[in-house]
Amino acid sequence: MKKIKFNLKSLKFDRKGLIPAIIQDYKTGAVLMLAYMNKESLRQTLSLGKTCFWSRSRKEYWVKGKTSGNFQFVKSIAYDCDMDALLIKVRQVGVACHTGNKSCFFRKIL
Repeated sequence: MKKIKFNLKSLKFDRKGLIPAIIQDYKTGAVLMLAYMNKESLRQTLSLGKTCFWSRSRKEYWVKGKTSGNFQFVKSIAYDCDMDALLIKVRQVGVACHTGNKSCFFRKIL
């Protein structure tokens, strides 16, 4: 993956100031979860080295694992060609899903 000079202002946040973040296990490639970030939670993620999100329901920031101990240590962050989604590869400690599953994507349609 080509690393380029990054400017936070170049990302396309939605009208609520949010951008979807797909969280992926850096070793296995498994998709662990989808959450939303705003500019401040992305700044916190970059600063802490742990994922920080904006909770749309609680209207507050949350560092993944702060209460559960199931932290996500950031290994890399990439953005898509349209600059409106993030892919964050992490070292997951414990489970990613609040249900106790390793991934939030444990229900199958096909």
